[in-house]
Amino acid sequence: MGTTTEQQVKGTQPAATASPPPPARDPFPAPAPGMTTKKKIIIGVVAVIVVIGLVWAVKTFIYSRGHETTDNAQVDGHIVPVLAKVGGYVTAVLVQDNDSVSTAQTLVRIDDSDYKVKVAQAQADLAAAQAAAGGSRFTGQSQAAVATATGQASAADAQIQAAIANKQKADADLARMRDLVAKQIVSAQQLDAAQAAASAAAANVDALQRQAAAASGAVQNAQAGVRLAQARLQAEQAALDNAKLQLSYTQVTAPETGTISKKQVEVGQLVQSGQTLMSIVADTGTWVTANFKETQLSKMHVGQPVAFEVDAYPGCEAEGKVQSLSGATGARFALLPPDNATGNFTKVVQRLPVRIAITKGCGASRALRPGMSVVTHVDTRQ
Repeated sequence: MGTTTEQQVKGTQPAATASPPPPARDPFPAPAPGMTTKKKIIIGVVAVIVVIGLVWAVKTFIYSRGHETTDNAQVDGHIVPVLAKVGGYVTAVLVQDNDSVSTAQTLVRIDDSDYKVKVAQAQADLAAAQAAAGGSRFTGQSQAAVATATGQASAADAQIQAAIANKQKADADLARMRDLVAKQIVSAQQLDAAQAAASAAAANVDALQRQAAAASGAVQNAQAGVRLAQARLQAEQAALDNAKLQLSYTQVTAPETGTISKKQVEVGQLVQSGQTLMSIVADTGTWVTANFKETQLSKMHVGQPVAFEVDAYPGCEAEGKVQSLSGATGARFALLPPDNATGNFTKVVQRLPVRIAITKGCGASRALRPGMSVVTHVDTRQ
């Protein structure tokens, strides 16, 4: 028994010397010192961002109360088409895209052979008309005919005056003969002779008056011939001037000073009258066209200052002023204007083009070119 008890005691001794179990983990450990500092930094950054956002929101709200802004805006300018005024084959093209040109500079030459022939023909027709008119507006056969007819009319008038005087004498002689016949101083035969003489004098006056009327008609006809010759002369002169003008059109010149763009002509090409050969972006100035919503126009009027940003030149703050407002919305000028009286109606906010004059650009090295996108801000407080 004693031995068994000792063995049992010895067998249980290793259990008495085993390591103690690990302590239980705290579910709510104390935060490390570094976590508190990081959290403070995050909270500070968030607070700064919130303050900045509030300041930006308040500033934007105040700014929007006194300004109207749109990014539906672009720079505009005068783009002048260069047209062919006469048809023909192109013999020379003297410019290329983006070249600078000045007014009246020759850009394109068109074959002028046919037009030189037309000028020569017009000159020959004019020479023939001048020969028919006597080479001068106031001389020639027509003027000679007028002078002859006028002289004949003057002679007829003189003959009429002489005939009237003869008629008056014959009438007086007839009256005296009647008195003498009544007194039986002269014979009835002499009275008949006086009567015949008076009748002949009256008939002569009538005949000369008719001749004078015919002479006046001849004068009018001669004058009409003069006017006809002068009209023909003027017509031939106009035809010559027109032929020379058509010849001058074979030299296509620049209508404005500016930059060549979109050249569409080459040597050897057959062009027609009215065909566009190229375009010129004129140097006459640019402006901004901003398409504002109709709900933005209640406080907008001519003369208000405008600030705008140019997408092509970051940092450029150009200035301008409202120059005019369009007479109608852009939809009214569309190829197919909407007709709200037909079909189902869906209300769409319309936009009205507003022209803005540029008072301050981005400098000579950063030119404003038509088509550039801008963002405009109109100060409606003024």
